[in-house]
Amino acid sequence: MLVRSSMIKMLKFRYLTVEAETIFIIVGLYLYSNINLSSIITGYYPVKKTIIMRKTILIAAAAFMLAAPAMMANHHNTNGNSNVNLISIKNSEINSFCMAIVKGDLDLVKKLIAMGEDVNQKSLGMTPAMFAARYNKVEILKVLIANEADLSIKSNRGHSIVQIAQFSNAKEALEVINAEMQS
Repeated sequence: MLVRSSMIKMLKFRYLTVEAETIFIIVGLYLYSNINLSSIITGYYPVKKTIIMRKTILIAAAAFMLAAPAMMANHHNTNGNSNVNLISIKNSEINSFCMAIVKGDLDLVKKLIAMGEDVNQKSLGMTPAMFAARYNKVEILKVLIANEADLSIKSNRGHSIVQIAQFSNAKEALEVINAEMQS
């Protein structure tokens, strides 16, 4: 005896939207049962499989719905703020001095400056001070300014350090930059 499942009707109705849950359910039905693909699409399959498959589908869908928000959760820093700047720069494209600035390693920045690192040498079209402003690394920005970083240099895209700080919403870095430019 064959029956039509309301769950399959829903899939048949929504199959064009290609939702993750729909794909997950169809794949689960196809892989974990003796039902062929045409039975899944039409919604007809044996009664004996109905109870087992509904339970499996519900468990799998519940697991997916519980796992999805956790995977998309917002990253938080140690202060509990959610305004963490995610670093999406390939290590091979940026010099070690600017990477130390991006990571916020103040001690390494000081050591590299002491070893003669140029505080105005561009990497990826931006100066080290621009990286410090972009990622709101205020202490590093102060060290760069103290070591004669030129704040008037523009990036390869024509942006000033003030514009980069504004684009990044780096308010503390912007205050330091404005104070330095006024003096």
